[in-house]
Amino acid sequence: MPSIQLHPFPTPYGELLLGSFEEELCVCDWRYRRMRDAVDARVQRGLGAEYVDGTSTVIERAMEQLNAYFGGERTTFDVPLRLVGTDFQQRVWQALQAVPHGTTLTYAQLTAQVGEATAIRAVASANGANALSLFVPCHRIIGSAGELVGYAGGLPVKKRLLQLEGALAFEEDLFSALDRSE
Repeated sequence: MPSIQLHPFPTPYGELLLGSFEEELCVCDWRYRRMRDAVDARVQRGLGAEYVDGTSTVIERAMEQLNAYFGGERTTFDVPLRLVGTDFQQRVWQALQAVPHGTTLTYAQLTAQVGEATAIRAVASANGANALSLFVPCHRIIGSAGELVGYAGGLPVKKRLLQLEGALAFEEDLFSALDRSE
């Protein structure tokens, strides 16, 4: 059976799992996310492959680029990606890739960009199923009132990522309210 090289990657924001298949990154996901088993099952099933511990050239390149991103030295990535999901999920993930560094969109805006104006729940579900966090920047999607909602790495990580990117398009008191709820 073909294999997906899987490698843990500690970051200042939490531990990620990086996975590559045929020299494309297919996993960059938070290790301790709630949907870990479902995401892993979908990726392995979709590629007809199983996880094995290891690394690859694409994983090493992804780690270098992520370190530069976390250090504030990089705003885009150029690692080859393998998106594993339904056609609809892939459309959502492609729209996410078009959201520029330092900006945010609401779920409603993302839904409109995908061309499914009434499918906000389906778009939110596809956003949550993203296995390529940061490379497919689902953390840039916020609630309709500018609030932080849902993120595989947790809301404190989402907040820190948006701060890193300078995407503080929402009121500071929302961050203060989040801090009090942690």
